[in-house]
Amino acid sequence: MLGIALVFMSPNSISGAEPFRKLLTSSDRNIRVESWEITSKKVAPKSPAPWSVRKLTLRGGKQEGVDLIVVNNGKLEITLVPTRGMGVLRAQLGDVRLGWDSPVKDVVHPQWINLQSRGGLGWLDGFNEWLCRCGLENNGGPGPDKFINNVGDEATMELTLHGKIANLPAQEVEVLVDREPPFRIRVRGRVDEKMFYGPKLELETEISTEPGASSFRIADVITNRGDQEQEFEILYHANFGPPLLEAGATFLAPIERVTPMNERAAQAIAGYPKYLGPTAGFIEQVYCLRPLADAAGRSLAMLRNRAQDRAVSMAYSIRELPYLTLWKNTAAEAEGYVTGIEPGTNFPNHRRIERKLGRVPKLAPGARHRATIDFAIHVGAPEVKRAANQITSIQADRKPVIDPQPEEKE
Repeated sequence: MLGIALVFMSPNSISGAEPFRKLLTSSDRNIRVESWEITSKKVAPKSPAPWSVRKLTLRGGKQEGVDLIVVNNGKLEITLVPTRGMGVLRAQLGDVRLGWDSPVKDVVHPQWINLQSRGGLGWLDGFNEWLCRCGLENNGGPGPDKFINNVGDEATMELTLHGKIANLPAQEVEVLVDREPPFRIRVRGRVDEKMFYGPKLELETEISTEPGASSFRIADVITNRGDQEQEFEILYHANFGPPLLEAGATFLAPIERVTPMNERAAQAIAGYPKYLGPTAGFIEQVYCLRPLADAAGRSLAMLRNRAQDRAVSMAYSIRELPYLTLWKNTAAEAEGYVTGIEPGTNFPNHRRIERKLGRVPKLAPGARHRATIDFAIHVGAPEVKRAANQITSIQADRKPVIDPQPEEKE
Protein backbone atom coordinates (compact mmCIF):
# COMPACT_ATOMS: atom_id res chain seq x y z
CA MET A 1 0.00 0.00 0.00
CA LEU A 2 3.01 2.31 -0.08
CA GLY A 3 2.03 3.88 -3.41
CA ILE A 4 -1.44 4.77 -2.20
CA ALA A 5 -0.10 6.21 1.05
CA LEU A 6 2.25 8.46 -0.90
CA VAL A 7 -0.39 9.75 -3.32
CA PHE A 8 -3.24 10.30 -0.84
CA MET A 9 -1.98 12.04 2.30
CA SER A 10 -4.46 12.12 5.18
CA PRO A 11 -4.72 15.55 6.88
CA ASN A 12 -4.55 13.82 10.27
CA SER A 13 -1.31 12.06 9.33
CA ILE A 14 0.21 15.49 8.68
CA SER A 15 -0.83 16.71 12.15
CA GLY A 16 0.57 13.59 13.83
CA ALA A 17 -2.61 11.66 14.69
CA GLU A 18 -2.53 8.25 13.06
CA PRO A 19 -5.76 7.23 11.32
CA PHE A 20 -7.35 3.85 11.85
CA ARG A 21 -6.25 1.48 9.05
CA LYS A 22 -7.41 -1.93 7.89
CA LEU A 23 -5.89 -3.72 4.90
CA LEU A 24 -8.60 -5.82 3.22
CA THR A 25 -6.89 -6.93 0.00
CA SER A 26 -3.25 -7.08 -1.01
CA SER A 27 -1.86 -9.10 -3.90
CA ASP A 28 1.63 -8.04 -2.73
CA ARG A 29 1.05 -9.61 0.71
CA ASN A 30 -1.28 -12.41 -0.39
CA ILE A 31 -4.15 -11.04 1.73
CA ARG A 32 -7.89 -11.12 1.16
CA VAL A 33 -10.27 -10.59 4.08
CA GLU A 34 -13.52 -12.49 3.46
CA SER A 35 -15.74 -10.48 5.82
CA TRP A 36 -15.15 -7.67 8.30
CA GLU A 37 -16.90 -4.77 10.04
CA ILE A 38 -15.94 -1.71 12.04
CA THR A 39 -18.10 0.97 13.69
CA SER A 40 -17.63 4.48 15.00
CA LYS A 41 -18.06 3.17 18.53
CA LYS A 42 -14.75 1.33 18.26
CA VAL A 43 -12.71 3.88 16.30
CA ALA A 44 -14.14 7.37 16.77
CA PRO A 45 -16.63 7.47 19.67
CA LYS A 46 -16.78 11.28 19.43
CA SER A 47 -18.04 11.11 15.83
CA PRO A 48 -21.07 13.42 15.31
CA ALA A 49 -23.00 10.54 13.69
CA PRO A 50 -22.71 6.77 14.14
CA TRP A 51 -21.12 5.11 11.13
CA SER A 52 -19.97 1.70 9.97
CA VAL A 53 -17.86 0.08 7.26
CA ARG A 54 -18.57 -3.52 6.28
CA LYS A 55 -16.78 -5.91 3.92
CA LEU A 56 -18.66 -8.91 2.51
CA THR A 57 -18.29 -11.47 -0.26
CA LEU A 58 -21.17 -12.30 -2.60
CA ARG A 59 -22.21 -15.87 -3.32
CA GLY A 60 -24.11 -17.60 -6.10
CA GLY A 61 -24.29 -17.35 -9.87
CA LYS A 62 -22.03 -14.99 -11.74
CA GLN A 63 -21.40 -12.90 -8.62
CA GLU A 64 -19.67 -15.72 -6.74
CA GLY A 65 -16.56 -14.33 -5.06
CA VAL A 66 -17.29 -10.63 -5.72
CA ASP A 67 -16.17 -8.33 -2.88
CA LEU A 68 -18.38 -5.48 -1.67
CA ILE A 69 -17.55 -2.71 0.80
CA VAL A 70 -20.53 -0.90 2.34
CA VAL A 71 -19.84 2.51 3.90
CA ASN A 72 -22.68 3.91 6.01
CA ASN A 73 -21.88 7.38 7.33
CA GLY A 74 -25.01 7.53 9.49
CA LYS A 75 -27.03 9.21 6.75
CA LEU A 76 -25.70 8.04 3.40
CA GLU A 77 -24.83 4.47 2.40
CA ILE A 78 -22.33 3.80 -0.41
CA THR A 79 -21.65 0.31 -1.79
CA LEU A 80 -18.29 -0.19 -3.52
CA VAL A 81 -17.16 -3.09 -5.73
CA PRO A 82 -13.37 -3.61 -5.50
CA THR A 83 -13.68 -6.69 -7.74
CA ARG A 84 -15.05 -4.53 -10.56
CA GLY A 85 -12.45 -1.79 -10.84
CA MET A 86 -13.39 -0.05 -7.56
CA GLY A 87 -16.71 0.99 -9.08
CA VAL A 88 -19.71 2.11 -7.02
CA LEU A 89 -22.72 -0.21 -7.19
CA ARG A 90 -25.14 2.26 -5.61
CA ALA A 91 -25.57 5.04 -3.05
CA GLN A 92 -28.69 5.67 -0.98
CA LEU A 93 -29.83 8.61 1.14
CA GLY A 94 -33.37 8.30 2.43
CA ASP A 95 -35.67 7.96 -0.57
CA VAL A 96 -33.00 9.07 -3.04
CA ARG A 97 -31.07 6.34 -4.80
CA LEU A 98 -28.05 6.79 -7.02
CA GLY A 99 -28.31 3.77 -9.26
CA TRP A 100 -30.58 2.15 -11.83
CA ASP A 101 -32.39 -1.09 -12.64
CA SER A 102 -30.25 -2.84 -15.20
CA PRO A 103 -31.41 -6.07 -16.86
CA VAL A 104 -28.13 -7.44 -15.43
CA LYS A 105 -29.03 -8.35 -11.85
CA ASP A 106 -25.90 -10.10 -10.54
CA VAL A 107 -22.82 -8.09 -9.63
CA VAL A 108 -20.91 -10.01 -12.29
CA HIS A 109 -17.42 -11.26 -11.52
CA PRO A 110 -14.95 -10.20 -14.26
CA GLN A 111 -14.12 -13.86 -14.95
CA TRP A 112 -17.52 -14.12 -16.69
CA ILE A 113 -16.94 -11.11 -18.94
CA ASN A 114 -15.65 -11.63 -22.47
CA LEU A 115 -15.00 -8.09 -23.70
CA GLN A 116 -14.72 -9.33 -27.30
CA SER A 117 -18.22 -10.86 -27.46
CA ARG A 118 -20.91 -9.42 -29.76
CA GLY A 119 -18.38 -7.45 -31.78
CA GLY A 120 -16.58 -5.95 -28.80
CA LEU A 121 -19.71 -5.20 -26.72
CA GLY A 122 -19.07 -7.79 -24.00
CA TRP A 123 -18.60 -5.01 -21.42
CA LEU A 124 -22.40 -4.77 -21.32
CA ASP A 125 -22.69 -8.29 -19.81
CA GLY A 126 -21.74 -6.85 -16.41
CA PHE A 127 -23.06 -3.29 -16.68
CA ASN A 128 -25.29 -2.44 -13.71
CA GLU A 129 -23.26 -0.13 -11.46
CA TRP A 130 -24.24 3.40 -10.53
CA LEU A 131 -20.70 4.54 -11.33
CA CYS A 132 -18.07 2.71 -13.31
CA ARG A 133 -14.95 4.03 -14.94
CA CYS A 134 -14.33 3.65 -18.67
CA GLY A 135 -10.67 3.42 -19.66
CA LEU A 136 -7.78 3.42 -19.11
CA GLU A 137 -6.18 2.63 -22.46
CA ASN A 138 -9.40 3.56 -24.24
CA ASN A 139 -12.97 4.42 -23.24
CA GLY A 140 -14.96 4.69 -26.46
CA GLY A 141 -16.67 2.36 -28.88
CA PRO A 142 -15.33 -0.92 -30.27
CA GLY A 143 -13.44 -1.33 -33.52
CA PRO A 144 -9.99 -1.47 -35.09
CA ASP A 145 -7.16 0.90 -34.20
CA LYS A 146 -3.47 1.12 -35.02
CA PHE A 147 -0.63 0.52 -32.59
CA ILE A 148 3.09 -0.25 -32.65
CA ASN A 149 3.75 -3.90 -31.79
CA ASN A 150 6.67 -5.54 -29.97
CA VAL A 151 8.91 -5.60 -33.09
CA GLY A 152 8.30 -1.93 -33.85
CA ASP A 153 5.83 -2.43 -36.71
CA GLU A 154 2.45 -0.80 -37.11
CA ALA A 155 -0.27 -3.34 -36.43
CA THR A 156 -4.06 -3.41 -35.95
CA MET A 157 -5.83 -4.15 -32.69
CA GLU A 158 -9.55 -4.51 -31.92
CA LEU A 159 -10.59 -2.15 -29.15
CA THR A 160 -13.57 -3.17 -27.04
CA LEU A 161 -16.38 -1.00 -25.66
CA HIS A 162 -15.30 1.30 -22.79
CA GLY A 163 -11.98 -0.42 -22.13
CA LYS A 164 -10.88 -2.81 -19.38
CA ILE A 165 -10.68 -0.96 -16.07
CA ALA A 166 -14.26 -1.69 -14.91
CA ASN A 167 -13.60 -5.43 -15.22
CA LEU A 168 -10.26 -5.58 -13.40
CA PRO A 169 -10.14 -6.47 -9.69
CA ALA A 170 -8.25 -4.22 -7.30
CA GLN A 171 -4.77 -5.33 -6.25
CA GLU A 172 -4.82 -3.37 -3.00
CA VAL A 173 -7.79 -2.24 -0.87
CA GLU A 174 -7.58 -0.42 2.46
CA VAL A 175 -10.00 1.35 4.82
CA LEU A 176 -8.81 4.43 6.72
CA VAL A 177 -10.70 6.57 9.23
CA ASP A 178 -9.47 9.83 10.70
CA ARG A 179 -9.65 9.74 14.50
CA GLU A 180 -10.04 13.52 14.76
CA PRO A 181 -12.67 15.87 13.28
CA PRO A 182 -14.06 15.71 10.69
CA PHE A 183 -13.57 11.90 11.11
CA ARG A 184 -13.39 11.32 7.35
CA ILE A 185 -14.00 7.72 6.27
CA ARG A 186 -11.87 6.59 3.31
CA VAL A 187 -11.69 3.49 1.13
CA ARG A 188 -8.57 3.34 -1.01
CA GLY A 189 -7.76 0.96 -3.80
CA ARG A 190 -5.27 0.31 -6.58
CA VAL A 191 -6.18 -1.25 -9.93
CA ASP A 192 -3.47 -2.10 -12.47
CA GLU A 193 -4.04 -2.08 -16.22
CA LYS A 194 -0.64 -3.33 -17.29
CA MET A 195 0.80 -5.74 -19.80
CA PHE A 196 4.11 -6.78 -21.31
CA TYR A 197 4.64 -4.91 -24.61
CA GLY A 198 1.68 -2.68 -23.82
CA PRO A 199 0.31 0.00 -21.48
CA LYS A 200 1.48 0.10 -17.87
CA LEU A 201 -1.22 2.24 -16.32
CA GLU A 202 -2.14 2.30 -12.66
CA LEU A 203 -5.29 3.68 -11.03
CA GLU A 204 -5.17 4.73 -7.39
CA THR A 205 -8.53 5.80 -6.00
CA GLU A 206 -9.97 7.10 -2.77
CA ILE A 207 -13.73 7.16 -2.11
CA SER A 208 -14.46 9.17 1.03
CA THR A 209 -17.22 10.77 3.06
CA GLU A 210 -17.77 12.37 6.47
CA PRO A 211 -20.15 11.15 9.21
CA GLY A 212 -23.67 12.48 8.71
CA ALA A 213 -22.88 14.07 5.32
CA SER A 214 -25.09 13.91 2.24
CA SER A 215 -22.02 14.09 0.00
CA PHE A 216 -18.94 12.07 -0.90
CA ARG A 217 -15.82 12.35 -3.03
CA ILE A 218 -14.04 10.20 -5.57
CA ALA A 219 -10.38 11.18 -6.02
CA ASP A 220 -8.33 9.29 -8.61
CA VAL A 221 -4.73 9.30 -9.74
CA ILE A 222 -3.71 7.60 -13.00
CA THR A 223 0.02 6.94 -13.35
CA ASN A 224 2.08 5.79 -16.32
CA ARG A 225 4.46 3.19 -14.81
CA GLY A 226 6.18 2.53 -18.14
CA ASP A 227 9.26 4.23 -19.55
CA GLN A 228 7.54 5.43 -22.73
CA GLU A 229 4.88 8.07 -23.32
CA GLN A 230 1.41 6.49 -23.13
CA GLU A 231 -2.02 7.51 -24.38
CA PHE A 232 -4.84 7.18 -21.86
CA GLU A 233 -8.55 7.96 -21.54
CA ILE A 234 -10.86 8.10 -18.50
CA LEU A 235 -14.61 8.66 -18.36
CA TYR A 236 -16.81 8.47 -15.24
CA HIS A 237 -19.98 6.65 -16.31
CA ALA A 238 -22.47 7.79 -13.61
CA ASN A 239 -25.87 6.19 -14.25
CA PHE A 240 -29.24 7.25 -12.83
CA GLY A 241 -32.66 5.67 -12.85
CA PRO A 242 -35.74 6.36 -10.70
CA PRO A 243 -36.53 8.16 -8.49
CA LEU A 244 -34.44 11.02 -9.89
CA LEU A 245 -34.99 9.96 -13.48
CA GLU A 246 -38.66 10.24 -14.47
CA ALA A 247 -40.89 11.98 -16.99
CA GLY A 248 -40.21 15.71 -16.59
CA ALA A 249 -36.80 15.30 -14.91
CA THR A 250 -34.15 17.77 -16.05
CA PHE A 251 -30.40 17.78 -16.67
CA LEU A 252 -28.68 21.04 -15.72
CA ALA A 253 -25.10 22.17 -16.30
CA PRO A 254 -23.31 25.35 -17.44
CA ILE A 255 -22.61 24.61 -21.09
CA GLU A 256 -20.53 26.30 -23.77
CA ARG A 257 -21.47 23.93 -26.62
CA VAL A 258 -23.77 20.96 -27.26
CA THR A 259 -23.08 18.56 -30.13
CA PRO A 260 -25.15 15.47 -30.96
CA MET A 261 -23.08 12.31 -31.28
CA ASN A 262 -25.10 10.99 -34.23
CA GLU A 263 -28.12 11.73 -36.41
CA ARG A 264 -30.53 10.11 -33.97
CA ALA A 265 -29.44 12.49 -31.23
CA ALA A 266 -29.53 15.43 -33.66
CA GLN A 267 -33.22 14.84 -34.33
CA ALA A 268 -34.04 15.44 -30.65
CA ILE A 269 -31.45 18.06 -29.74
CA ALA A 270 -34.00 20.78 -28.97
CA GLY A 271 -35.12 18.81 -25.92
CA TYR A 272 -31.76 17.37 -24.87
CA PRO A 273 -31.98 18.49 -21.17
CA LYS A 274 -35.49 17.02 -20.64
CA TYR A 275 -36.46 13.40 -20.00
CA LEU A 276 -39.31 11.15 -21.02
CA GLY A 277 -40.79 8.42 -18.89
CA PRO A 278 -40.06 4.78 -19.85
CA THR A 279 -40.68 4.56 -23.61
CA ALA A 280 -40.87 1.28 -25.50
CA GLY A 281 -38.59 1.25 -28.54
CA PHE A 282 -36.57 4.31 -27.46
CA ILE A 283 -33.13 4.43 -29.10
CA GLU A 284 -30.33 5.99 -27.07
CA GLN A 285 -29.38 9.64 -27.59
CA VAL A 286 -25.87 10.87 -26.75
CA TYR A 287 -24.78 14.51 -26.53
CA CYS A 288 -21.20 15.81 -26.35
CA LEU A 289 -20.96 18.86 -24.09
CA ARG A 290 -18.25 21.42 -23.47
CA PRO A 291 -18.86 22.57 -19.88
CA LEU A 292 -18.26 26.05 -18.53
CA ALA A 293 -16.59 26.64 -15.18
CA ASP A 294 -16.33 29.25 -12.44
CA ALA A 295 -13.24 31.38 -11.76
CA ALA A 296 -11.58 28.44 -10.00
CA GLY A 297 -12.08 26.15 -13.02
CA ARG A 298 -14.89 24.17 -11.32
CA SER A 299 -18.05 23.04 -13.08
CA LEU A 300 -21.27 21.53 -11.76
CA ALA A 301 -23.75 19.12 -13.37
CA MET A 302 -27.12 18.12 -11.92
CA LEU A 303 -29.99 15.70 -12.43
CA ARG A 304 -33.22 17.09 -10.91
CA ASN A 305 -36.54 15.31 -10.52
CA ARG A 306 -39.85 16.62 -11.89
CA ALA A 307 -40.98 18.13 -8.58
CA GLN A 308 -37.61 19.89 -8.21
CA ASP A 309 -37.30 18.69 -4.61
CA ARG A 310 -34.72 15.92 -5.17
CA ALA A 311 -31.45 16.14 -7.10
CA VAL A 312 -27.87 14.95 -7.36
CA SER A 313 -24.95 17.17 -8.33
CA MET A 314 -21.41 16.47 -9.53
CA ALA A 315 -18.70 19.11 -9.05
CA TYR A 316 -15.32 18.76 -10.77
CA SER A 317 -12.47 20.63 -12.45
CA ILE A 318 -12.64 21.07 -16.22
CA ARG A 319 -8.84 21.15 -16.25
CA GLU A 320 -8.92 17.52 -15.10
CA LEU A 321 -12.08 16.46 -16.97
CA PRO A 322 -12.69 18.92 -19.82
CA TYR A 323 -15.52 17.06 -21.60
CA LEU A 324 -18.98 15.97 -20.49
CA THR A 325 -21.15 13.32 -22.14
CA LEU A 326 -24.91 13.07 -21.61
CA TRP A 327 -26.36 9.61 -22.35
CA LYS A 328 -30.15 9.32 -22.51
CA ASN A 329 -31.66 5.83 -22.60
CA THR A 330 -35.27 6.32 -21.53
CA ALA A 331 -36.28 2.89 -22.83
CA ALA A 332 -38.87 0.55 -21.30
CA GLU A 333 -38.04 -0.43 -17.73
CA ALA A 334 -37.26 -4.04 -18.71
CA GLU A 335 -34.64 -2.76 -21.16
CA GLY A 336 -32.94 -0.47 -18.63
CA TYR A 337 -34.45 2.99 -18.05
CA VAL A 338 -31.36 5.11 -17.38
CA THR A 339 -29.41 8.26 -18.08
CA GLY A 340 -25.66 8.79 -17.80
CA ILE A 341 -23.86 12.00 -16.80
CA GLU A 342 -20.25 11.35 -17.70
CA PRO A 343 -17.29 13.73 -17.18
CA GLY A 344 -14.13 12.62 -18.96
CA THR A 345 -10.84 13.44 -20.61
CA ASN A 346 -12.54 12.98 -23.98
CA PHE A 347 -15.83 11.99 -25.58
CA PRO A 348 -16.58 8.25 -25.89
CA ASN A 349 -16.04 8.07 -29.63
CA HIS A 350 -13.66 5.41 -30.89
CA ARG A 351 -10.08 6.25 -29.93
CA ARG A 352 -8.94 6.76 -33.52
CA ILE A 353 -11.59 9.50 -33.88
CA GLU A 354 -10.71 11.19 -30.59
CA ARG A 355 -7.02 11.02 -31.51
CA LYS A 356 -7.69 12.65 -34.88
CA LEU A 357 -9.61 15.45 -33.14
CA GLY A 358 -6.85 16.00 -30.56
CA ARG A 359 -8.72 14.69 -27.54
CA VAL A 360 -6.55 11.74 -26.48
CA PRO A 361 -4.18 12.87 -23.71
CA LYS A 362 -0.77 11.32 -23.08
CA LEU A 363 1.23 10.66 -19.94
CA ALA A 364 5.02 10.92 -19.90
CA PRO A 365 6.91 8.13 -18.10
CA GLY A 366 6.09 8.38 -14.38
CA ALA A 367 3.57 11.19 -14.96
CA ARG A 368 0.20 11.33 -13.21
CA HIS A 369 -3.27 12.56 -14.08
CA ARG A 370 -5.54 13.49 -11.17
CA ALA A 371 -9.33 13.70 -11.25
CA THR A 372 -11.66 14.49 -8.35
CA ILE A 373 -15.47 14.56 -8.38
CA ASP A 374 -17.59 15.72 -5.46
CA PHE A 375 -21.10 14.21 -5.41
CA ALA A 376 -23.94 15.68 -3.34
CA ILE A 377 -27.53 14.58 -2.87
CA HIS A 378 -29.98 17.46 -2.44
CA VAL A 379 -33.27 16.94 -0.58
CA GLY A 380 -35.97 19.61 -0.37
CA ALA A 381 -36.86 22.35 -2.83
CA PRO A 382 -34.74 25.09 -1.18
CA GLU A 383 -31.59 22.96 -1.24
CA VAL A 384 -32.19 21.89 -4.85
CA LYS A 385 -32.77 25.51 -5.85
CA ARG A 386 -29.51 26.65 -4.22
CA ALA A 387 -27.53 24.09 -6.22
CA ALA A 388 -29.37 24.99 -9.44
CA ASN A 389 -28.60 28.65 -8.82
CA GLN A 390 -24.88 27.82 -8.73
CA ILE A 391 -25.19 26.42 -12.23
CA THR A 392 -27.11 29.50 -13.38
CA SER A 393 -24.40 31.72 -11.88
CA ILE A 394 -21.64 29.91 -13.80
CA GLN A 395 -23.62 30.08 -17.05
CA ALA A 396 -24.35 33.79 -16.47
CA ASP A 397 -25.33 35.46 -19.76
CA ARG A 398 -23.33 33.08 -21.95
CA LYS A 399 -25.64 31.32 -24.41
CA PRO A 400 -24.66 27.75 -25.27
CA VAL A 401 -23.98 26.96 -28.91
CA ILE A 402 -26.32 24.17 -30.08
CA ASP A 403 -24.91 22.27 -33.04
CA PRO A 404 -27.69 20.89 -35.25
CA GLN A 405 -25.47 18.16 -36.71
CA PRO A 406 -22.87 15.72 -35.37
CA GLU A 407 -19.19 16.58 -35.42
CA GLU A 408 -17.30 15.64 -38.59
CA LYS A 409 -15.40 12.48 -37.60
CA GLU A 410 -13.98 10.64 -40.60
